[in-house]
Amino acid sequence: MIFPIKRFNLKKPAEKVWPVLILVFSALSGSVVAAQDPAADLLAAKLTPEVQKMLNSGKIPSAALALVKDDRIVWSAGFGYSNVWAKTPAGPDTVYLIGSIFKTVSTYALLQQMELGKFRLDDKVNDYLTDFKIRGERSSRPVTFRHLLTHTSGLPTDFGPHPIWSEEAPPALDEYLAKSLRLQRPTLTRVIYSNIAYTLIAYLVEKMSGLPFKTYIQDQIFKPLGQRNTAFEPRPDMVERLAIPYMYNRWSRKYAAVELKKADVWPAGMVYGTVQDLAAWLILNLNRGEFKGSRLISEASFRLMMTRQYEQFNQQLVGGWLNKTSCYGLTWCLSELNGETLFAHSGSINGYTGFLVGNLDRKTGFVVLTNGHQAHAHLYKLALKALDALETATR
Repeated sequence: MIFPIKRFNLKKPAEKVWPVLILVFSALSGSVVAAQDPAADLLAAKLTPEVQKMLNSGKIPSAALALVKDDRIVWSAGFGYSNVWAKTPAGPDTVYLIGSIFKTVSTYALLQQMELGKFRLDDKVNDYLTDFKIRGERSSRPVTFRHLLTHTSGLPTDFGPHPIWSEEAPPALDEYLAKSLRLQRPTLTRVIYSNIAYTLIAYLVEKMSGLPFKTYIQDQIFKPLGQRNTAFEPRPDMVERLAIPYMYNRWSRKYAAVELKKADVWPAGMVYGTVQDLAAWLILNLNRGEFKGSRLISEASFRLMMTRQYEQFNQQLVGGWLNKTSCYGLTWCLSELNGETLFAHSGSINGYTGFLVGNLDRKTGFVVLTNGHQAHAHLYKLALKALDALETATR
């Protein structure tokens, strides 16, 4: 099947950027369905100009997006070039680094272990560590599992980058954590966005389940959701569809490809995927932990995850997280809009930015992945417009 493609010059920011293809996919299988959702054309007409504005103002080479309602993808599309040099059009099956959006997946894995009785949310994490401990902890303020999931543990951000082509590999989880697991601040004194906290979560899932973290996630999350294009190490056919990460040089007015990275904190977000697969993740959460009749976490655990935890820190999340009501639940950032609950998370590594948001009350959601650098503010604005458009189109 051949689709007409409008070529455009990325060196001219003012020029319009049209969607290279618009398809509607089955949420379960990711296959093209015969008939488009009737709302797709309305969404394309409403949002295409908004995406054009986002790409131009954010200096973003390409974006892939999907909108979902209830248990279906309503509209999925790609815009711009995933490879500027080769002029490769982006599509819904383009592979991007999803970054910290993956932290919400790790949270499911940990809560699954909680449901098996392996720990309680307010247990001291150090009680479950035998080969090493969290250093710098005050006895009066021990780090709990709840603290790990709300960025209030006091553990540092950390990253530990390595060029993806270097021979230097990230160390084993236990080796890295034994060396790096030290508090930056006392627990529960402020929000410090912590990648290493989620690396520790991966280690705990391994310890409790008896399985390597990657194997556990593949079997317990990716497979039940039919996420065949999400991986820690992309298959060759995924690499073939990989968007190149870029930064925009405002002096030369050109996009410069940036180095692909791997990182010591890899469970915190060094994961590759497509908007089609993330649409399935949205559907799971909009349906409160259930996907196509398969329940991944209990209703009680889901309610806990979507419960605001530490209101005293909500003002620290205002910098772009949808609106000033934002506060962490368990990993998800929760906001109120017109009396309704929005859950959201972003992902960002050099040259990639993504964002996912769902309206829990209306069971609608939006996900966008880009190969633009630190484009959060542009994605947040588009997300709210997309949810409004989706509501209008599906009435």
